[in-house]
Amino acid sequence: MFDRVVEQIVNFSLGKIVLRDGVLNEVKRRVLDSFGCYLGAWNEEALVSARKAALKYAVTNQGSTLWLSGEKATPDWASFANAVGVRALDFNDTYLSKEPLHPSDMIPAIIAAAETSGADGRAVAEAIAVGYEVGCRLCDAVTLRKKGWDHVNFTMVAAAAGVGRVMGLDAEKLGNALSLAVVPHAAMRQTRAGELSMWKGAAAANACRNAVFACMLAENGMTGPSQPFEGEMGFFKQVSGEAFSLETLPKVREPDMIVKTYIKYHPVEYHAMTAVDAALKVLEKAGSAQNISKVRVDTFEASYTILAKDREKWRPRTRETADHSLPYIVAVTLLDGGVWLDSFSADRVKKDDIASFIDRIEVVEDAALTARYPEELPNKITAWLKDGRQVSEEVAIPRGHYKNPMTDQEVEAKFNRLASGLLSEQQRKEVVNIVWNLERLGSVSELVEVFVR
Repeated sequence: MFDRVVEQIVNFSLGKIVLRDGVLNEVKRRVLDSFGCYLGAWNEEALVSARKAALKYAVTNQGSTLWLSGEKATPDWASFANAVGVRALDFNDTYLSKEPLHPSDMIPAIIAAAETSGADGRAVAEAIAVGYEVGCRLCDAVTLRKKGWDHVNFTMVAAAAGVGRVMGLDAEKLGNALSLAVVPHAAMRQTRAGELSMWKGAAAANACRNAVFACMLAENGMTGPSQPFEGEMGFFKQVSGEAFSLETLPKVREPDMIVKTYIKYHPVEYHAMTAVDAALKVLEKAGSAQNISKVRVDTFEASYTILAKDREKWRPRTRETADHSLPYIVAVTLLDGGVWLDSFSADRVKKDDIASFIDRIEVVEDAALTARYPEELPNKITAWLKDGRQVSEEVAIPRGHYKNPMTDQEVEAKFNRLASGLLSEQQRKEVVNIVWNLERLGSVSELVEVFVR
């Protein structure tokens, strides 16, 4: 007999669900956005490294496709490499609650498992919706980061739910898969402390690989501990530090948490999204960064803790630290008039103008702004100009937030901009068309083969 949380996840994940049109459309938007993020990261060191490792375990059949290359690896390795690509730019979607999450991290795992299982497009869409529902509700239940554990522990559980569904596991096997994912793998928050490494973009991919591996083991008869959450040495005692329940989950037959997640408009850590918007408004008033003598950023606790507390955030040396550095993000936005992928290149990070401008920036945690989080993500930027003027701008809801959503056309535009260096215009049109018709695909193979070079 599994513990209550496992039973709640299993009962929901394997039950009959209905995807409303709005939810189905959001699934398609997340798949297209994930493909774009992956293609934009094609030459990133983290993805290159993961791809090389996966290809050492290449297979000729019964495997899952490494996106774009067309080569195949075992499902666990393919899910890892593809998910590293989706996450490497820190440009994929986000959910913010007691615990933050990048839910689309699990999409490559679900697609990899679906490919070897022969699942169709609707099954994939349903599994993605299930994964989002489980992951986001876990984030609503309890925080992990304040106890030193990483959010990817929840990514792993959610991925196991989605992967188990698309693989067709029965209740007993999915229960074992969840246990085999949770008990052996507890990811530390050290991944996101101090100077950030390539692992920042790989931790969720590893969690999803663990989920796929656990499902593969359970499918073939492996059993796991019966009380992974509630046991005397289980998740509640060791990781979350408190008990929680997902009692509402089995009652949900029309999953909709995906609608409450956010697509990124700028390639920065999500808490800094409104800081970019506010900085651009300040820059418009200032005329030029050269006219600014001092900058103050008033922000909320999560933003300060994640993006400004560590000394490394004030002199980033890696792209992973730079896109998680509030002072760097504000500085590069003001200096360059915007932020894009090249804002975090090794050359840009090392330039002297960045360090000099960061020395003029102060970041302050404001309790009043913290009280508005996570319903809002308020950042206020004040600049003192050399001519004696003072200008301020505050932005609370960024573009792409579910309260200020990007249009389908904007999601397509983001995909096209990210993919333009690798795919022709005709190829990009084919990808967009097949994603918008996801639920009609007879096999998920049609989805991954459309942009094989």
